[in-house]
Amino acid sequence: MAASPPAPHLAGNFAPVPDELTCYDLPVDGAIPPELTGWYLRNGPNPRDAASPHWFLGDGMVHGLRLEGGRAVSYRNRWVRTSTFTDGAKVVVGQGHFDHTAGLANTHIVRHAGRTLALVESSFPYEVDCRPGHELETVGPHDFGGRLTTAMTAHPKTCPTTGELHFFGYGGSRPPYLTYHRADAAGELAVSRPIDVPGHTMMHDFHLTEAHVVFMDLPVVFDRKLPGMPYGWDPEYGARLGVLRRDDPFGEVRWLPIDPCYVFHSLNAHDDGDQRIVLYVSRYATFGGRDPAHLWRWTIDLAAGTVTEEQLDDRFCEFPRIDDRLAGGPARFGHATSCELPFSGPEAGALLRYDLRTGSAVRHDFGPGRTPGEAAFAPADGTPGGPGWLLTYVHDAATDTSDLVVLDADDISAGPVATVRLPQRVPYGFHGNWLPDPVR
Repeated sequence: MAASPPAPHLAGNFAPVPDELTCYDLPVDGAIPPELTGWYLRNGPNPRDAASPHWFLGDGMVHGLRLEGGRAVSYRNRWVRTSTFTDGAKVVVGQGHFDHTAGLANTHIVRHAGRTLALVESSFPYEVDCRPGHELETVGPHDFGGRLTTAMTAHPKTCPTTGELHFFGYGGSRPPYLTYHRADAAGELAVSRPIDVPGHTMMHDFHLTEAHVVFMDLPVVFDRKLPGMPYGWDPEYGARLGVLRRDDPFGEVRWLPIDPCYVFHSLNAHDDGDQRIVLYVSRYATFGGRDPAHLWRWTIDLAAGTVTEEQLDDRFCEFPRIDDRLAGGPARFGHATSCELPFSGPEAGALLRYDLRTGSAVRHDFGPGRTPGEAAFAPADGTPGGPGWLLTYVHDAATDTSDLVVLDADDISAGPVATVRLPQRVPYGFHGNWLPDPVR
């Protein structure tokens, strides 16, 4: 009997790679900007046993490229050594459990207060060591000195003004299903407060502005009877946005209804005066089907108690990013990826650069069979919103290889500034960052 074909999230470039490599002095086409000195790190699922019930449930693997002095100094990929990976600690997705070290650490990797943290929303973060001379070794779980008692979202927000890290934890078998957290610039957990929501929904991302935190309580509801990911679409639950003032973190959360939908990822948010908040999201009409995500704008009018909802583009739009130094303010430009997802089918691989002021967009196509992942912004100088580059891993289906591609963010329709040839393919994954070396 012929073997069954692999599930979509284990086929093609979603399939895991079996080896951890360290390679030096990688070949480069073009010229790497000499200003780029640091690490490009990207996280994603890479199940060690080459099997998992869902794309979201593979063991986390970080792929890192070290750039320095115009050279691609090294590439390395490492599994995150969580207790699940090393000791077989069981992950119970969506349910309350006492061992928050049991996780996959497979979704994002960020830096705050000198720590590099691999994140997944069902557990504690895991610290990874990317200091010179180290090879992305796992340091261990990070619980903010014992103060964090919930899981941590994979999409924390760093305030460029205060250096604070804002995040939340969700889940559990009983209330509170949502807890808001804030760590100061030194990495000390300063705020933890429960937020009353009527049910356990999958809250993947949220929004931060200079004055507000905005939560998305959307109708993807925990259901332990579902296989794989135990969350299902339930439009009867309703959909709403919850607004909390940053200067009153223990104050009232004001909830405003919106049309049922699902959002994995926000692009940015900003205040527009005292009574208006503008949010940009990659919005799905439902959850779990094959409908694509599009760029939408939500405008909250606090005085009227309403939300205006507008679709801004009809092209597939996922993994949206900005220059993170503008997070929470009126960033003019945003970037998003058109790519293949196991639950929505193939898309022509491209990057989009949105001008949020004019509504126009520019597209970069990588060529037939070449598909990018999320693109992180790397600044060229110290000016927020100024020039910079977009860095992304690109898979070539014809050769089953991957490259790191560097584009000029101000001219993405032009050819790549540099293309670094990698020693093995990088499976499609989730999120990452350009982490420049600290200024000495």
